Amino acid sequence: MSAKTTKPTTRQKVVSLKTLAEYLDLSPATISLVLNHSPVAESIPPATRQRVVAAAKKFDYRPNYSARSLRTNRSFTVGIIAPEHSEGYFTNLMMSIESYLVQAGYLYLTVSHMGRKDLLQEYPHLLIDRNVDGLLLVNTRLEEEFSVPTVSISCSSRFKSVSSILLDHDRAAMFILKHLHDLGHRRIALMKGQPNSLDSEPRWQALLTASRELGIKVDPTLNTVLTENSWSPELGYPVVSNLLRKTRNFTALVCFNDLAAIGAMRAMADCNVRCPHDISVVGFDDISGAGYSIPRLTTIRQPLHQMGELAARTLIERIQNPKCDAPRETYFLPELVVRESTTRVTTTSKVLP
Repeated sequence: MSAKTTKPTTRQKVVSLKTLAEYLDLSPATISLVLNHSPVAESIPPATRQRVVAAAKKFDYRPNYSARSLRTNRSFTVGIIAPEHSEGYFTNLMMSIESYLVQAGYLYLTVSHMGRKDLLQEYPHLLIDRNVDGLLLVNTRLEEEFSVPTVSISCSSRFKSVSSILLDHDRAAMFILKHLHDLGHRRIALMKGQPNSLDSEPRWQALLTASRELGIKVDPTLNTVLTENSWSPELGYPVVSNLLRKTRNFTALVCFNDLAAIGAMRAMADCNVRCPHDISVVGFDDISGAGYSIPRLTTIRQPLHQMGELAARTLIERIQNPKCDAPRETYFLPELVVRESTTRVTTTSKVLP
């Protein structure tokens, strides 16, 4: 269908949806679906969608979000609450979350509570006071239930109204310890995460369970616990340095995450301990730097892209359809990525005190 000859001039300050519709000879609803990235727009022919986008760009059309909010009683904004915004886990997760929200026509506000109880209590209220349509929690547990749709990543919730996107820690622990067991490792040091990290306890209990199932004796003198809230390789450096000063009678080390593992390998190098020839090291998360450390890190890969996308999609679906039947918990399977930091135990592998 050809466009009408009457069209807005570039001298006009504001181009309305109705004016744009007349220019394109399309309904305002069609244009709105396309420009708001509605899933329904996929049924509109690609050529028509291209015409809409080109015309909006030509006349610098901007949707009236204030009118849209009044009409739908929504702000088309969501609040994201996380412990921190460092590179690695959070960055990889946010790439997929942001991508989905942009396609769905939503903006987001992010806050980091840094493990502080006062911020954990205050931030949800501040975001809701700013009329966010929903909350997305990253490794964060709320102590009260809120009226807006809420989705949690990497943390189960006691509230039935919260949808949780989780990793199967039991499977991850079995992948790690079976890999080391198959390589001949029996003296394995285990690292537990910080007390305020919500992954710490489930990951630790999963390692203990997998150890029992594989017949691996857990030696308390080899176990370490992270205490600092550092989001750099410094996280694992001091605890492993202290462990190596006490004993070197182990052949493998399972770290809480990749940052701690990279710090652990630096501590080993400074103590003249070779990785993996003397001690093999396994991380967790498969952050972008894991494949570029020296040696390249064997680790558990969380499907962060899929987890983030599902979390964002679930939240938007619950906002748009409050009665939708979203699962309370959805588990993702981990993947063991074997690189250079683990190797088979040999007669020269043991590093005795």
